[in-house]
Amino acid sequence: MKKSVPLYMISDAVGETSLKLVNAVTAQFPDVDFDMSYRFPFMKDEAELKEILSDALKDGAIVVTTLVSSNLTKIVAEFCSRTGLQYIDLMCPFMDIIYQKTGVEPLQEAGTVHKLNQEYFNRVEAIEFAVKYDDGKDPKGFMEADIVLLGISRTSKTPLSMYLANNRYKVANLPLIPEVPLPEQIKQVPKEKLVGLVIEPETQQKIRTSRLHSLGLQENSRYADIKRIKDELDYALGVFDELGAFSLDVTNKSIEEAATLIAEYMDSNLPD
Repeated sequence: MKKSVPLYMISDAVGETSLKLVNAVTAQFPDVDFDMSYRFPFMKDEAELKEILSDALKDGAIVVTTLVSSNLTKIVAEFCSRTGLQYIDLMCPFMDIIYQKTGVEPLQEAGTVHKLNQEYFNRVEAIEFAVKYDDGKDPKGFMEADIVLLGISRTSKTPLSMYLANNRYKVANLPLIPEVPLPEQIKQVPKEKLVGLVIEPETQQKIRTSRLHSLGLQENSRYADIKRIKDELDYALGVFDELGAFSLDVTNKSIEEAATLIAEYMDSNLPD
């Protein structure tokens, strides 16, 4: 069985720099399963950064940062020094060397490495859209989205939204809870934009139990009860049928694999 290592990638810009380097490095370890779904672009808020670092510590993750803000960099360094969380800073050591060599201060402006072309702006817009309309926060986003992901808790809706956003898809997602009525707006979305995520109950139970454990909560709660999970999945399948959503089984699929299948489905529904 492969050893699993979560990677938390944190950036105050899009985060492409860290992703490219991480992909190059992880390719050298084919027998390790790297979970790269934890991506946090456009980081500006110090409180949010501290919360993400706490989650990374609980998950036993490696943190990779491309932060040009000295304040945010200091927070990461102090947190990791205090807690033993492993991290690598891809920006500051190089900037420090250039400063020592030239005496020229860095700009500390995020995103200056990218050309400001239309493709870049579209990617930024899609990422901001995914953040704004994550977790059903605002039903108005459903009609504006290229893709709307539906699924019960812990079916990778948010990581998939962010991954697809990096490929310039505007993605909203909606958690399905049997006790919560569907918003009326979701019923107006063309079925070609709807993707329902399903997962094997036993796999879902393991994921939820692990999540509870990482939060220090009781593992025998209703949230991880197999009967409850099956009931939620039955409800979700009923919603998919009602709305005509494309159903995708994400059991044991990486974020990249699931996102590729979703993108292929969307492309197949483009008008000729």
